[in-house]
Amino acid sequence: MTEIISRSEQKRRLKRIEDTAAELAELTNKDLVKFPGSEEIKKEIVAIRELKGGSRKRQIKHLAKVMRQEPLEPVYDFLSERKGSHLKEENVLREAERLRDTIINEAVDDQNKCRMQHIDWEPNWESPIIDDAVQRYQGFDEDAVRKVAYQYIKTRNKVHYRELFRITKAALDLEEIRKRTV
Repeated sequence: MTEIISRSEQKRRLKRIEDTAAELAELTNKDLVKFPGSEEIKKEIVAIRELKGGSRKRQIKHLAKVMRQEPLEPVYDFLSERKGSHLKEENVLREAERLRDTIINEAVDDQNKCRMQHIDWEPNWESPIIDDAVQRYQGFDEDAVRKVAYQYIKTRNKVHYRELFRITKAALDLEEIRKRTV
C-alpha cells in the first residue's frame, strides 16, 4: 500500500527543510570545516552569507532544494550537536504523528470495508503499514498498536489516540538511540 502524502504535508516538510537551510546559513567558517554535508552545500552556505533581504531568502530556498538531494540525517545530527538545534526532535515528532495518523486511516478504511461486507471488524486486520513499521523499528509493539488503534476506532476516545502516539514515538526514539550506539 502506497501512502498518499497531501500537498499540505509536502509543503510542511519542505518548510522544515528550509528552516534547516536557514540555520545552516548561520554557520561560521569554523563550523563549516566540521560540517558533514557535501561541498556543494558548503559553497551555497558561503554564498548566502553575503546576501540580505529577498535574495537571501531565495538563496536559502535554493540551498533547501540542494539539500533535498542528499540524506539529511548527518546534517540534523551535526546541528543538534553543535548548535543545540531541536530540528531533529521535531522531525521525530512529525514522523510519529504521521505514522499514528496513517495507522488510524488504514484502520478506518478496513473497518469501513468490513461494514460494507456486513462482517465484524477485528483488531487483527491486515495492515501493510504496521508490518512495515515492525520491520523498520525494532521497538515497535505490534500487539499494543493494534489494540489501541482498535479501541480508538471503536470509541473515538482521544485517550487511545494519544496512547497510539506515545507508542509510535517510543519506537522512533528507541530507533534513534539504536542508531547512535551502532
